[in-house]
Amino acid sequence: MKVIEVVTARGHRNMLVTNEQTFEITKDLRVTEKGDCIVAVAADKSGPDLSKEFKKALQCEKANLTIIFKVGDEKEVIQTWGNPNLSLSHPTDLVIRKSSFICGRTLGIKASKAARDFSRSLVKKLIGSQMVRIELLVDSNI
Repeated sequence: MKVIEVVTARGHRNMLVTNEQTFEITKDLRVTEKGDCIVAVAADKSGPDLSKEFKKALQCEKANLTIIFKVGDEKEVIQTWGNPNLSLSHPTDLVIRKSSFICGRTLGIKASKAARDFSRSLVKKLIGSQMVRIELLVDSNI
């Protein structure tokens, strides 16, 4: 089963985008400089807002999740994995992790990139508060 969700958000001037293990998309409107994993704010969706079909596909044992960030003419692609234990229950945050840790905020595990790995030209646009389109493409037919 292949399912697509689209999240729209924007960057913020206080984002550091330097975390080595995770990156986060949040519905929160602002961020302090302590949030080094945050890559997008003011998101229009979090876990509870994702479709039942998307969640079901992501919770398959070998679900592959491709995340595509588009900011202007810049694009960042991240590969990550779903898991049957993902609850996607956090009301504001979606976190993608290089580790296998799962909590209510977790969207994907064993990710190919963390915040620090994002291209610096894309990060510069995010810090300039530009709008970002985030495509979440889950394939559970693997």
